[in-house]
Amino acid sequence: MAQTVSGAAVKKTSKIWFDGGFVPWDEAKVHVMSSGLHYGFGVYEGIRAYEGADGRSAVFRLREHVRRFVDSTNILLLELPYSREQLFECCLETLRVNGMKSAYLRPLAFMGEGGMGLDAINPVRVAIMAWEWGNYLGEEGARRGIRAKVSSFTRMHVNSSAVRGKITGQYVNSALAKREAKLAGYDEAILLDSNGWVSEASCENLFLVRDSVIYTPPLSSPILEGITRNSVLRILRDAGHEVRETPFTRDTMYLADELFLCGTAAEVTPVREVDDRRIGSGAVGPLTRMVQERYLRATRGEEPKYKEWLTCF
Repeated sequence: MAQTVSGAAVKKTSKIWFDGGFVPWDEAKVHVMSSGLHYGFGVYEGIRAYEGADGRSAVFRLREHVRRFVDSTNILLLELPYSREQLFECCLETLRVNGMKSAYLRPLAFMGEGGMGLDAINPVRVAIMAWEWGNYLGEEGARRGIRAKVSSFTRMHVNSSAVRGKITGQYVNSALAKREAKLAGYDEAILLDSNGWVSEASCENLFLVRDSVIYTPPLSSPILEGITRNSVLRILRDAGHEVRETPFTRDTMYLADELFLCGTAAEVTPVREVDDRRIGSGAVGPLTRMVQERYLRATRGEEPKYKEWLTCF
């Protein structure tokens, strides 16, 4: 069967930070015997930098992302050769070296070559990449809302994975769900947990609005503790809205007045349809639009109360 290239195109930048220094994009290579390639033993982060209306640029919640990156390596018992502060500065330097005002940053740590087998302990390789990337679910999706499908694949149980870590190998579960949804003509997949409760989309957290109350799955379920999720929770509560972190069923989504996804790559993206059921009026709801607008203003330094979320460079 012929293979076609899909997914978001990546425009090469000049340099990638790799194992302590910058190398040209095309020279950032790893050996095929790298343990992380064989067993998915690695961690990554997705971080965004935005250019503000005043022309200054800042990274959104960089300290929280670097902390989660280091926490994820601790979960996997990966011995990072760099401190949290070193990684923080290397993220900023990657943007400076490439002359980027707005960008998506991807720190990656994985077990390199040496021994082979599940018990291998090899040197840890670390890279930081940056490229231009629009909304992960598309600008049209961000404006009008997307169509989603509840996946036949179940989100992994909390005792069969490390749900607080952003671990590379665990994203096979997400990739299977995403591909299933795309092949069926939908934009995104929503996964249930092993008990049948809604967990999250393939790589976004989920919020639901019903009768002016906002619901989102709790951290006791198998979801990533999203940094964008945390930002949205604060925006909602600062605006005086009631938010309940509680489990809910798939048909609760069908009856929602509004539904939206959030994540670093997808930012805040409305959902207009789930399993061919129209959500609310089928248009982007007022609360979703408010969150979307305030979140994007916060990322660009236009919301003074959230200035501490920004690291200028």
